[in-house]
Amino acid sequence: MTSLAPQPLSPLDGRYRSAVGELGEHLSEAGLNRARVQVEVEWLIAQTDRRFFGSSPLSAEQQARLRSIVTEFGQADIDELAGLEATTRHDVKAVEYYVRRSLELLGLDDIAELTHFACTSEDINNLSYAITVRDAVREVWLPKIRDVIDALAALAVEHRDAAMLSRTHGQPATPTTMGKELAVFAHRLGRIAAQIEANEYLGKFSGATGTFSAHVVAAPDVAWPEVSREFVESLGLMWNPLTTQIESHDWQAELYAKVSHANRVLHNLATDIWTYISLGYFRQIPTAGATGSSTMPHKVNPIRFENAEANLELSSAVLDSLASTLVTSRMQRDLTDSSAQRNIGVGFGHSLLALDNIQRGLGEIDLDPDVLAADLDGNWEVLGEAIQTVIRAEVVAGRSTITDPYALLKGLTRGKRVGAADLAAFIEGLEIGDAAKRRLLALTPGGYTGIASELVDRLG
Repeated sequence: MTSLAPQPLSPLDGRYRSAVGELGEHLSEAGLNRARVQVEVEWLIAQTDRRFFGSSPLSAEQQARLRSIVTEFGQADIDELAGLEATTRHDVKAVEYYVRRSLELLGLDDIAELTHFACTSEDINNLSYAITVRDAVREVWLPKIRDVIDALAALAVEHRDAAMLSRTHGQPATPTTMGKELAVFAHRLGRIAAQIEANEYLGKFSGATGTFSAHVVAAPDVAWPEVSREFVESLGLMWNPLTTQIESHDWQAELYAKVSHANRVLHNLATDIWTYISLGYFRQIPTAGATGSSTMPHKVNPIRFENAEANLELSSAVLDSLASTLVTSRMQRDLTDSSAQRNIGVGFGHSLLALDNIQRGLGEIDLDPDVLAADLDGNWEVLGEAIQTVIRAEVVAGRSTITDPYALLKGLTRGKRVGAADLAAFIEGLEIGDAAKRRLLALTPGGYTGIASELVDRLG
């Protein structure tokens, strides 16, 4: 058998590349290396600004040229770093050598020894991961989930008055509206998205074991914790003052738990929409030329929501594993986090792919009001709740002497199909006030939705 040319091992880098490729700008190896270069460059500028060891502040032009290493980072730089790492067998050391070479090309080799000064690899890595994850979440993942929330909110408003039979425990229950049910998901997801948006991104910059030991020996009179804090905060991160060699990764565990929570709510949404499609509440809009089944020509399968389910499960599996692994490090350092963090993009990639499918799926369904109406008309017994509740109120008001209204309606409706005429005859025979009787006689399953429509306005 002829060997295949190198192929993507993950479908995220193959079949689904177009849906998740934007994450690669941040959560790929190249994105991480660019962030590492950024941290090294900014540390050089920070040191010269403080005139460490007789250095002089770089001019605005020199700083711009140095920062252009980051802003113009491209394929040639990726290849150069790969070549350096092939020799160093150490990714961060390769970055250090790359920055040193860049300084020579820029005529700044006089500050070359300030490159990676007093840093352990984790000082660079933890800040780089914080930058890349932060930017991936804020620039890619959050905008996508907001698109889904917006799509849900729009459907909620559109279908706010579309009365629908509820199914608690899978059985016919007090009616609601489709709009209100979609609004519930939009509200849940909006709340979680706000928590994710507010997540902290922490960084440390304190040397081999978090003690500033080398720093103090090299420059005893410098207030190193303050320098560290200012540097970390200059990168748009929150400073962590107490760590071992590594930043403790608690912020990552918190973030991944929240994203995993969002995944599970989205999974609930996908299964509910799938079920509504199965019930005929939603029709799927066929895509020209698409095949639903390889053998059954009539089918339009709900593949968007099924694909989303699978990818949400994979995403949460990865993110849950990361959250549990990253919070533990033996003594002052072990490398389990190094291997684990290389899969952050995988966790977010599957979630982003699911969001893309859900967004597209929501745009490919159309409500069938006739099916909703027929379902309601076939379940008049759901008005039993309303009738027994009104009787109770009439008893309290002294307009009825009926005992145990619940048992009375249970005998009439439980496990039975009761039609409009049956209920009307039953209501006519009740010992209740005329106003209450008129309200009940006018009631239909489609009109028994309370303030479901108004609740959609709670979305804001």
